[in-house]
Amino acid sequence: MGKRILVFLSGRNDGSTNVLCDEFINGAKESGNYVEKILVNNKNINYCLGCRACKLNKGICIHKDDMTEILDKIISSNIIVFASPVYFYSFNAQMKAIMDRTYAKLESIKDKEAYLIISGAAPTKNYMNTDYTSLMKKYNIKRCYYGHLHANSI
Repeated sequence: MGKRILVFLSGRNDGSTNVLCDEFINGAKESGNYVEKILVNNKNINYCLGCRACKLNKGICIHKDDMTEILDKIISSNIIVFASPVYFYSFNAQMKAIMDRTYAKLESIKDKEAYLIISGAAPTKNYMNTDYTSLMKKYNIKRCYYGHLHANSI
C-alpha cells in the first residue's frame, strides 16, 4: 500500500508551479501512492493572529475556516508537499497563511516527511534563495525542488 500524500498548491491554477506539481503527482501515483491536491487559492484561510489561543485550546484556532479540515488532512497524511511560486523572495501570501496556521498542530505534524516545490523567474539564481531553509528545518523537509529562469537569458 502506498503512502498518503497531501499537496498544497498556491499560485495560478495554470501557472508553472501547477505544471511542476502535476508532474510530481503523476510520479507519486505511478509509484502506487494516494495523492490529494488542495488548491489553496480556492480555500477560505485566515491568517494567524499570533494570539496563541490554539495552544491554550488543544490546537483549536479561533478562526472558523477551511484550515480546520486541512489540519486534519495534514495529520492523516504521511507526506506533505508545499508547492508555491516565489514572490519577492518568499512564498505567496496564501501559502504563508497555510504554513503559519500549522502552528496550532505543530507537535502532531513536525516530524512528517515534507517536500517543497517552488518556481519563479529572476535575474539570478540567488533570488530563489527564499526563506525555505528555515521552513525546511521547521517541517523537517527532506528536499526542495526548484527551477529558475534567468530573466536576462530571455
